[in-house]
Amino acid sequence: MLEIGTKAPDFTLPDQNGESRSLSDYRGQKVILYFYPKDMTGGCTKQACAFGELYPQFREKGAVVLGVSKDSVASHKRFEEKYGLPFPLLADPERSVIEAYDVWKEKKNYGKVSMGVVRTTYLIDENGVIEKAFDKVKAAENPAQMLAVLA
Repeated sequence: MLEIGTKAPDFTLPDQNGESRSLSDYRGQKVILYFYPKDMTGGCTKQACAFGELYPQFREKGAVVLGVSKDSVASHKRFEEKYGLPFPLLADPERSVIEAYDVWKEKKNYGKVSMGVVRTTYLIDENGVIEKAFDKVKAAENPAQMLAVLA
């Protein structure tokens, strides 16, 4: 995980509409950058939908939400449309940003060891500095946790 107080690595990735999004586009706003394993899975859907429900409150507090996984633009588009998600989902199939943010890790699931995205959420301040970092977050609770951190 990246350290609090360090500059967040800038990046440019396509969103679910194929538009390029860069972290630097959001200077002057707080950014909730959350990394999740896979579109359309149970925990990831709960997390995304909860961020979607709370999105107006994040915007009131001057924050934007960006979700990142290694799924494709097309997969993100289906996910966004199925659940009406109001924020960008960024496609990182090459894992360049996932690895830059140190969330590609060894995971154990039912005794099987594999590499994957560890569910992690960063709060990045208006100047692009990491203000808070949470790893191994609980999918359903993470959006409310992040809203409370912004208070």
